[in-house]
Amino acid sequence: MTFTLAFPNIDPVIFAIGPLAVRWYALAFIAGLLIGWKYITWYVSKPPHAMVRKNVDDFLVWITLGVVLGGRLGYAGFYNAEFYLSNPLAILQVWRGGMSFHGGLIGVIVVILLFCRQRQLDYWAVGDTVACAVPIGLFFGRIANFINGELFGRVTNVPWAMVFPHGGSLPRHPSQLYEALLEGLVLFIILYVLSKNERWRLKTGFLSGVFMIGYAAARGFVEFFRQPDAHIGFLFGNFTMGQLLSVPLVLLGLYLIFRTPKTV
Repeated sequence: MTFTLAFPNIDPVIFAIGPLAVRWYALAFIAGLLIGWKYITWYVSKPPHAMVRKNVDDFLVWITLGVVLGGRLGYAGFYNAEFYLSNPLAILQVWRGGMSFHGGLIGVIVVILLFCRQRQLDYWAVGDTVACAVPIGLFFGRIANFINGELFGRVTNVPWAMVFPHGGSLPRHPSQLYEALLEGLVLFIILYVLSKNERWRLKTGFLSGVFMIGYAAARGFVEFFRQPDAHIGFLFGNFTMGQLLSVPLVLLGLYLIFRTPKTV
């Protein structure tokens, strides 16, 4: 007999008033943005002072658009291109789910470049600031995935396995919690400790590189325990789309870490 933990089976909807429903995923998204915003406000008070407070407040709107548009378009392009090419208006149906971290990252990079160009800011310094805050959003997002019972892991017999409502009758890895721990908490701590050293903060681009490699390592590792998307399956043997999309992050991260920037 295989021992399993009981899935908490929390209702994804916190409360509903008529047709209006407030979901845990929406709350997690808002919490990640607001706590990340407060963290960035604190971070920029230290050298190299990437932004002033007014810029941070304005940037919250930009970053929200970058995450939502990039995440949605990334999911459509990376994970279900055939469907969305046939049904382009379905891209607007964000309430049906489907967001891609890698697409969201591209969206964030684009808005950083545009915002810094408009405000005449150092995009490497701003990028480092954002990179140090992103794990906060990742942590809350993965917890919301767990509450929703989505993106669950592969079948296993480990003692902490769970039977997910939409994952069949067999126990599975709670891979969402693995990702919350590694992509969220652990990566945040690593970046926080490094950012305490002024030398690394002034080497603009370095912390962004650490974030990219750290995320790729965490995501690549957890993908070995996470159930691949049913409509995609495995690519190149036992590798998944998430692992494939993380390879460019490692290369870009290495470039940012070892390049020789102009110190601020």
